Amino acid sequence: MKPASVLIIGSGPIVIGQAAEFDYAGTQACKAMREEGVRSILVNSNPATIMTDLDVADAVYVEPLTVPVLERIIARERPEGLLPTLGGQTGLNLAVDLANAGILETYNVRLLGTPLEAIRRAEDRELFRAMLAKLGEPVLESDICVTLEECVAAAEKIGLPVVIRPAYTLGGTGGGMAFTMDQLREVAASGLAASPITQVLVEKNLLGWKEVEYEVMRDGAGNCITICNMENLDPMGVHTGDSIVVAPSQTLSDKDYQMLRSAALRIIDELGIEGGCNVQFSLAPRKDVRDWTGDPAGPLPYYVIEVNPRVSRSSALASKATGYPIARVAAKIACGKTLDQIPNAVTRKTTAAFEPALDYCVVKIPRWPFDKFALGDRGLGTQMKATGEVMAIDRSFEAALNKAVRSLEAGGRTLLWEKPEWRNAGELPLHATDERLWALMAALRRGADTMELAHKTNGIDPWFIERLRNIVEMEKRLLNEPLHPDLLLAAKRYGFSDEMVGQLADRLPEQIRALRHEWGIRPVYKMVDTCAAEFDAATPYFYSTYETENEAVSEGGAAAVVVGSGPIRIGQGIEFDYASVHAAWALQDAGLRSVMVNSNPETVSTDFDTSDRLYFEPLDEEAVRDIIENEGGDGDELPASIVQFGGQTAINLAGPLRRAGLPIIGSSADAIDTAEDRRLFERFLQDLGIPQPPGAAIMDIEEAMKTAQAIGYPVLVRPSYVLGGRAMEIVQNATELVTFVSAAAEVAQGKPILIDKFLEGSEVEVDAICDGESVLIPGIMEHIERAGVHSGDSMAVYPPVHLDAEERAAIVDYTRRIVLGLGAIGLTNIQYVVLPRRAGEPPRVFVLEVNPRASRTVPFLSKVTGVPMVSLAVGAMLGKKLKDQGYPDGAWPERNLVAIKAPVFSMSKLKGVDTYLGPEMKSTGEVMGIDRTFEGAVAKALIASDMALKPNAAILLSVSDRTKADALPLIRLLQGAGYRLYATEGTARMVEALGMEVTSVTKVLSGSHPNVVDVIMDGSVQGVINTSENRFTGSLRDGFHIRRAAAEKRIPCFTSIDTARAAIQALANPSDYGVATLREYVG
Repeated sequence: MKPASVLIIGSGPIVIGQAAEFDYAGTQACKAMREEGVRSILVNSNPATIMTDLDVADAVYVEPLTVPVLERIIARERPEGLLPTLGGQTGLNLAVDLANAGILETYNVRLLGTPLEAIRRAEDRELFRAMLAKLGEPVLESDICVTLEECVAAAEKIGLPVVIRPAYTLGGTGGGMAFTMDQLREVAASGLAASPITQVLVEKNLLGWKEVEYEVMRDGAGNCITICNMENLDPMGVHTGDSIVVAPSQTLSDKDYQMLRSAALRIIDELGIEGGCNVQFSLAPRKDVRDWTGDPAGPLPYYVIEVNPRVSRSSALASKATGYPIARVAAKIACGKTLDQIPNAVTRKTTAAFEPALDYCVVKIPRWPFDKFALGDRGLGTQMKATGEVMAIDRSFEAALNKAVRSLEAGGRTLLWEKPEWRNAGELPLHATDERLWALMAALRRGADTMELAHKTNGIDPWFIERLRNIVEMEKRLLNEPLHPDLLLAAKRYGFSDEMVGQLADRLPEQIRALRHEWGIRPVYKMVDTCAAEFDAATPYFYSTYETENEAVSEGGAAAVVVGSGPIRIGQGIEFDYASVHAAWALQDAGLRSVMVNSNPETVSTDFDTSDRLYFEPLDEEAVRDIIENEGGDGDELPASIVQFGGQTAINLAGPLRRAGLPIIGSSADAIDTAEDRRLFERFLQDLGIPQPPGAAIMDIEEAMKTAQAIGYPVLVRPSYVLGGRAMEIVQNATELVTFVSAAAEVAQGKPILIDKFLEGSEVEVDAICDGESVLIPGIMEHIERAGVHSGDSMAVYPPVHLDAEERAAIVDYTRRIVLGLGAIGLTNIQYVVLPRRAGEPPRVFVLEVNPRASRTVPFLSKVTGVPMVSLAVGAMLGKKLKDQGYPDGAWPERNLVAIKAPVFSMSKLKGVDTYLGPEMKSTGEVMGIDRTFEGAVAKALIASDMALKPNAAILLSVSDRTKADALPLIRLLQGAGYRLYATEGTARMVEALGMEVTSVTKVLSGSHPNVVDVIMDGSVQGVINTSENRFTGSLRDGFHIRRAAAEKRIPCFTSIDTARAAIQALANPSDYGVATLREYVG
């Protein structure tokens, strides 16, 4: 029965454990609905996604993902069906909540895809065990617990070590392994707090067993197929999202493969799932690696670990690894189609009722945020910590692994990298961390034995260790033999980059490239076509390898290469993927072939039908130049590149591409250099007569001291040419300066470090589009937090609330002059600080920085102003004037709405990381609150980002002396709104002096109880306002303990008085917020 209309629930903001894969899934589903003639209604709170674009679904709601909001949308739209399986854990949990609240029944909404009973049987640990027992599947010894006491009893019965898995959570949130009873109590408490039904599973720990996943699909007629199986290089004990994953599996015999495949199909059939599903197994390892009881001659023992009855991160990987569009097919099945009625969109000749064949090897490596959080706990366990991932494809495991490491963009690190302190270390760190792969390589270079490494790593299969040894053997050959054509070809076939070969053979990368060309060693490109070339593919994508036949023959005609943004990480998120996708579409609209290069399997940009051609390759100079040469074919005309939309990754390629004499469309590399090079930029602004904070670019600590002395503290220290405020700090004195300048020097890699006077005012951000003559400014955004908080971590308001007409005019004037003066074509982002002024004074507006590229505010601003910013920018880069595209010069008229972009953090997943907001970016995602009033928009932004304070809650105040004056009106507001106050001693004295009631709490370091952490952990307080003294990052101070406790207890914690003020004002006078489509707001 095909529904007439369907409500699709998105997954909300990007957090660790739930990233861009759901934007890809939701976008696919909306396209599929349109093909089937079904009206799609989409709700999602994340503005940075393609799926929330005005024309992707028939009705788009950018609203908080809560039951009350969804009920209002269902009442307005009256959808016939609800599709919850494409919005990750968020979508599934909301579907269960809507059903439990009786809302689906009241409005007669059918649940499509996965029946409610199946969601409960897969997610509720007790029902899940019962189902496995019914099927005769082996059930791991475990106990379901709802209290701490039950957890302790279960662990004593099962025997340590155990794993704790909370019900209805994502990315292993709150879970973990326990090797001691103390650990058990700590993990069990956090797991019970994280589970919405306060239920955890305590199960036997299969440490060292293999982890294998199957991605399966079933339709309403009961047809089941396997799409892909994947094997984790890391054994059990590391969350699959934090594991290196290989597809297809490399160490399973055909018998093992078929045994697990049959089990996966039995499970999906029993659950009655209609659509995609992911089944995770644990399989016994080789007996010489990890001993187990049982007959080695019989079938290997296995256990079913968990079933995700929805599209997951693994589905995105399986989809991109095989070319099978899982989300699209799942959406069509939900509309009532069977697999044999759905055409295979890649071959356009076969149907979706087939199992893909792979004639290549795929490797996925997670991207972790520890480059930003050096003090975070790097150990990997059952709770996910990676923010994103990369995927590489080649003919062998060795080559795919080498390419995947190149794709990580972790400071230019290849497999040759070793940590300096390992040189003299007796023992290398082979336990599970983000650096284990490199430690294994280092151990092999020092002659370690394969079996010894298999034991020390708790069970990495010897097959993988032998493959790493092959890479080390090749390193030795390159070090010891003279370079000749056969050796170079062999190294390229193992995935060695020109830079790696050069490093080992003592040549420059450019010399290696020249030798390759001289010896005729060039990559050819093979296609991913789902069927191992059995049928011709209509929409293939490509990977490079060193063989003879090239399947990506140049098609001629005008084309442009869009350089994507690589893995999702803090500071460079899905916003840049959004811009890359729009750039590809804009090129197609202009009649050019769009060629996309990217390495991220989670995104819309790497979807088979986003661009005319897709290359799944690392985003480094060698790979991009090879692709451009391949696209040029034998002709002289090489396609130009667009580097404006892929964040810092793409911008950093502008210089190398220019040096190689390759054309770039948009802002020239000179314009980029003027903006990024401090000395050039200072001179440029002086010539224009536009003020900027005093400062200088320095190369060493001595210059830093002199500069800081001359301009006066506080100063802002930051490296040039980086993104997301890497190593950026506000420094108060000379002692701090020494520490932070050396941290910045490490990140800057030989480029200058910038030191500026820190001005405390309100920060304002502008995106502008220029065609060389006129400049369009779609909107001005004002940050709620004062300068000093990274723009990605602050709440931004459109249109600005506190700027007067003169200040706006000054900002528009400066923006036009800067953009035209730079000769920036396309998009430019400028950040200003506006200082308070006295009556009669001219506006005090200073330029903080200029980035001649798309910024992370592009999706937000495009949506709330209705201006198609990327499309106009691409038009301008191709030589079209703004006026011919129908847009004027100057500021675009403000819309009658208020929109707020609020950051979302994943701090509860990262142990030991301070949640204090400063100039270095820490948020992983964003949400948008949009309404007709400021209060309504703030309330929605807070609800959507989980920062809303409940009415009449108890709030803990711990306010630094610096901010006490600012905090006074705030405390009065809290009391007036009926909040109960708790405070640390100093703050409590101030509150009592104001004549208000307050409960005083001692600090952690005082040693007495109950202290500040106790009142957070035992639930006495439900919110925290904590502003810190200008801290010295390394020291563990009280403020740090308070902020960490709030993160782990998942309660709102405000570290900026400005954010707290906006939040409390909005919640103290709760105005009714509206619920409407994006089109209704924007008009």
